[in-house]
Amino acid sequence: MVFIKTQQSSGKHIGLKIIAEEIDSPAAFTAKILQKLVHSDLLDSVRGPHGGFKINEKFGPIYLRDIVESIDGDALLGQCVLGFKECSPDSPCAVHHKFSHIRSELKETLSKTTIDEIAGNVTSGSALLKL
Repeated sequence: MVFIKTQQSSGKHIGLKIIAEEIDSPAAFTAKILQKLVHSDLLDSVRGPHGGFKINEKFGPIYLRDIVESIDGDALLGQCVLGFKECSPDSPCAVHHKFSHIRSELKETLSKTTIDEIAGNVTSGSALLKL
């Protein structure tokens, strides 16, 4: 998503092959992730020789939490760390209390950080992330 956002100034869709190569990810895996993002309306896609992917500007600001939930559902942010179906503050698993504050901080960070913010840092060179 960050790579696509940094390339989007041209207004063109970015092809799967280019995205996969630039982020050093297998094309088949990248395609599956991109399709999940399309199904969540975070990305637009166009098929064909001039097709590819583009950030869906109609969505509004895209937060990291939107992306995580699009790809993983609530597994990272809502399910038990150990995989138990019944895990809550009232009925915690063995590590619930050790991870609850970490999960809360993660949710807050993911809910406040936008793709625009990260892409802006990458484009300006103020980020350590190199695409």
